[in-house]
Amino acid sequence: MRHQLALNIRLREGATFAAYHADTNQDAVHAISALAEARDPPRQAYVWGGPATGKSHLLQAVCHRASLQRRSSVYLPLAQFDAAQADVLDDLFDIEAVCIDDIDVTVGHAAWEHALFNAINTTLNAGHCLVLASRDNPAHLTPDLRDLRSRLLWGPVFHLKPLDDAGKLDALKARAKECGLELKDDAGRFLLNNCRRDLPSLFAALARLDRASLAAQRRVTIPFIKSVLHL
Repeated sequence: MRHQLALNIRLREGATFAAYHADTNQDAVHAISALAEARDPPRQAYVWGGPATGKSHLLQAVCHRASLQRRSSVYLPLAQFDAAQADVLDDLFDIEAVCIDDIDVTVGHAAWEHALFNAINTTLNAGHCLVLASRDNPAHLTPDLRDLRSRLLWGPVFHLKPLDDAGKLDALKARAKECGLELKDDAGRFLLNNCRRDLPSLFAALARLDRASLAAQRRVTIPFIKSVLHL
């Protein structure tokens, strides 16, 4: 089942190290990138932070890097599965880069905790790369399986901080460029000041503008933004 479930998880094409806007998270990005390349210990790292701090982006970037190197990889966002599917974490010994997101959901669920504990041991014993992520600091997680907490802290832990406004504007412009859309600074600032300010919401607004711009064959200007987003 693990292989079939994992095949249903698609990586975002633009989720690469080059496209990650590091801002104050440069140390984490450098370390995770180096981990994805290295063959020597440490082979595990953990990133945590609030919504829209780029945790999933970094994990997917590891998988993209592995693909470029013709190495096997898997990205597993556990929030998309339920405890009955904990076997998605089984038999990872043959996967060279294992990225497990949403570690928080395992806490207090015996099936998840045991599956995660075994997955960590299996991956590291095989000498493979393991990157974990959650919203909460792993030092503050309290799994019922006591040994799991120590396993989560085996490697370096990085706290990802949210972007400031300048960083969000850069991220918006980069995503627009990725979509083949030109976004001027004034239009980007208008979005920041008039939409929900978290990156997923901003990117969703940008996607709407991209579709509308393509359909109407119009540039993304402030009047166009007002019209499409009803602002």
